[in-house]
Amino acid sequence: MLSKRLASTAAICLLLAAGATACGDDKDKASAAPKLDTAKLSAEEIQKQAKDALAGASSVKIVGGITNGKDKLALDLAVDTKGQCQGSISMPGMGKFELLSDGKQVYVKPDAAFLTAVGGEDGAKVAELFKGRYIAGMQDDPDMKELTTVCNLKELTKNFTEDGKATDLTKGTAGTVNGTKTFSVKSKNSNGDEMTLHVATEGKPYPLRIEKAGKDGGQVDFTDIDKALTVQAPPTDQVIDYSKFKDQVKPA
Repeated sequence: MLSKRLASTAAICLLLAAGATACGDDKDKASAAPKLDTAKLSAEEIQKQAKDALAGASSVKIVGGITNGKDKLALDLAVDTKGQCQGSISMPGMGKFELLSDGKQVYVKPDAAFLTAVGGEDGAKVAELFKGRYIAGMQDDPDMKELTTVCNLKELTKNFTEDGKATDLTKGTAGTVNGTKTFSVKSKNSNGDEMTLHVATEGKPYPLRIEKAGKDGGQVDFTDIDKALTVQAPPTDQVIDYSKFKDQVKPA
């Protein structure tokens, strides 16, 4: 079913970040954080400052990719604390879908390749039927919870707190991510996979990159932090209700 494929795709993309960016809700500490003194701070203290800083962010753009089993996924999505989001999630060989939310409604727009792939024998028919359409009305479907949660930064940070905790933290080295000076912290997630968190040392100590080693590894960058989003809902003639969509698309 397409609904489960959409939801699992979004959830897998977030697995990379879950182990290393668990966030609290202490915004006061984030805004008052001093310049990152990596010489004096422990690995745990550096990670905590990064968690607090991200918890206080109003918006962030998440860009990167991860391999999970046979699935290779790419994410390019901006989200904010108002429930707005805009971007895309793609799977090489499978297609991609746009994800958009104006803070009130979440919209998904699969491309022809994605619709063809999930439509099975009727793939071509499904792709033609829903070509250029946005799907809306998914918030009440339990199977779509992972996908709709992606569009709210507050919910994402809450999920990070509940997911795998990082252990065996050690200090790394100084570096640069997208032109900003950083310092890295290495750890292992609950599965024993090595994670590297790159934290900004100038300005607020935001996490700027997370890398996960191993065959199911990948990299996610955090950019455009606190950059305001302005998202408009698509025209109504381009939107189809999710319940009608499910009636048309059957398991392949």
